[in-house]
Amino acid sequence: MAEASLLSLFHSILRWLILLSVSVAGFAALIGYLRKAPIIVWERSVAIIAMVLCHVQLVLGLALYALRFKYYGELTPSGRQSFLAQSVVRFWKFEHIGMMILAIALVTMGRMLSKRARTEPGKQLRIAIFYLLGLIIMLMMIPWPFTGVGQAQAIGWF
Repeated sequence: MAEASLLSLFHSILRWLILLSVSVAGFAALIGYLRKAPIIVWERSVAIIAMVLCHVQLVLGLALYALRFKYYGELTPSGRQSFLAQSVVRFWKFEHIGMMILAIALVTMGRMLSKRARTEPGKQLRIAIFYLLGLIIMLMMIPWPFTGVGQAQAIGWF
């Protein structure tokens, strides 16, 4: 289980880099679109870095999912499990992983569709829409300490 703890630490640290890079890329693209400004090299670089970090996070998350699959137990409710425990299992087994895959897919689609756009504002609009939608989903599905899932984590919160 030590491998899972180390992966969990990297997964948690990388989360902050992803939130920062996706936010910067999405809002920079939105501001550029609203100002009708051309895409600057650093904006393009941040969008690429954000997408790559998301993909690395996905690989780490899938590895964590595989290592901890047995830890989350059966889905059938037992007499000893509280409702919170059942919702925590459901969150980790289905909701978190499914919605994070969707968020990463949106970021990837935003980058790919922006490459195909013919105009600079079109490129920026696609990055802004897809990156910010992905960011919203990520923020909703992170187990923050003020949520029931975040409070139920026995390993602590980073």
